[in-house]
Amino acid sequence: MTATPTRLTASALRAHRDELAALLHDVVADGASLGFLSGLGREEAAAWWESLLPAVEDGSLALWVTRGPDGRLDGTVGWQRETKPNGRHRAELRKLMVHPSARGRGTARALLAEAEHQAAVAGIVLLFLDTETGSPAERVYRAAGWTEAGTIPDYATDPAGRLRPTTLYYKHPERTAARR
Repeated sequence: MTATPTRLTASALRAHRDELAALLHDVVADGASLGFLSGLGREEAAAWWESLLPAVEDGSLALWVTRGPDGRLDGTVGWQRETKPNGRHRAELRKLMVHPSARGRGTARALLAEAEHQAAVAGIVLLFLDTETGSPAERVYRAAGWTEAGTIPDYATDPAGRLRPTTLYYKHPERTAARR
């Protein structure tokens, strides 16, 4: 059974900060390249989530979470709208993550579909993202109809600190919304 994504308000982000920190910690510890290095502590992860509060409060960042059958928070995704006048039509998809124990149940697909749908509802006509080249995440994005835009060598380090390429993807969410 696929979980239903729920949008996080700023107060919900505050209330679930420790659960979100645990999710981020566990996903990075499992090797996901999310901008953090191995050894990420729970307090550092919690502080990162707290740093997002102003953007959630002003509406430029939208976040969704899912919970597994046991009630545990097992996935999250967000998009952040561009604030520059010439780019307000686009948003960056950010931090799609699913707990290692929850993978293979459609959680990533559900989160991605909800983020795309809500982007279209919000008038966003272009979503973009970057992900580590060759990562399992690429399969998720390709299966969801995202288009590869190119690869940048040595873009970021993986959690172990090794330089890795990243692949850029984009999608027009109104096309997704039209199919719903």
